[in-house]
Amino acid sequence: DANAHFCPACGNGLDDRGPANQEPEPDDRKHWRCDNCGSEITSQGSDRTLHCPFCESDYVAEIDPKASGRQRPEFIIGFAIAREEAAARVTQWLKTTAWYQPKDLINARVVEQLKGVYVPFWSFSTLANSVWTASIGEYWYRTETYTVRVNGKTQTRTRRVRHTEWWPLSGRHHQYYSGYLVSGSHGLTQQEADSLCPFNLPALQRYQPYFLAGWFAEEYSVDRTTAMNRSLQQFTQWEKGNVHAFMPGDTVSQLSVQTSFSQTQSDLCLLPIYTMTYVYRQQRFRVLVNGQTGKIIGQKPIWRERITWVVAWVIGLLLLIGAIALVMQIR
Repeated sequence: DANAHFCPACGNGLDDRGPANQEPEPDDRKHWRCDNCGSEITSQGSDRTLHCPFCESDYVAEIDPKASGRQRPEFIIGFAIAREEAAARVTQWLKTTAWYQPKDLINARVVEQLKGVYVPFWSFSTLANSVWTASIGEYWYRTETYTVRVNGKTQTRTRRVRHTEWWPLSGRHHQYYSGYLVSGSHGLTQQEADSLCPFNLPALQRYQPYFLAGWFAEEYSVDRTTAMNRSLQQFTQWEKGNVHAFMPGDTVSQLSVQTSFSQTQSDLCLLPIYTMTYVYRQQRFRVLVNGQTGKIIGQKPIWRERITWVVAWVIGLLLLIGAIALVMQIR
């Protein structure tokens, strides 16, 4: 059967619940809500307490999963980067510091081990239809003569002067957009989500619960309507940029683009992210790792004493230069 599914490890057939001809394992995963950042996490049933993997808050309460009423994830991308490799990359990232960052950052105390979390994302696709108006400019050049005084004598010279001829233009533009990922988590800002991208979306697989075995997973806290509005704002910016690139002529002015969207579709995906919080001088900083590509983003402390010293040194140097210049003028 071309549509059969088989376990890549043992070759046994798989159905929607896991290995074929086996009773489904009871869902003993626990559901938690963080009172600090609002994230909702599922974990192994053996966990009796939980630190929020996003903000490390202790204010996490167990909740009834049946009360959420949320839709089931549709797609998932598995972790391609092992914890050990992710930890090694984070260690190297901590070692690589700029001049304004402390050199002993590698000695920062790690609050918890690097944790892998399946984070919800909304993936949107849509068809943009635009009506646009603009002023199109085309350059033309003319050689002009002018006079200058050189050593008391008048000289005639020429120069090439650019002029612009403008005319109005209007038209229509349409383009299909897909694959923009909106964070479905209050614990992961859209700015962080954009920075962690790209994910290799062709690797998406149909969601099955057994993918989550051994991992934390988060319920979405950003609903589809809110996420769709964010995605349409991004698609509007992309569409205006593409319309601008589509313009003829040498330059464009007064471009106005009115866009409507149709055939908008969404998929709820779970994507792999490692998260870690570390403490340096009693301050918390967070590091995030794309669990598919290994890309790292995060926060590092600033060595304020060194910045103060450098600023003071520059000011002192400028004052010294000014004093020398004043002495030279007096002489």
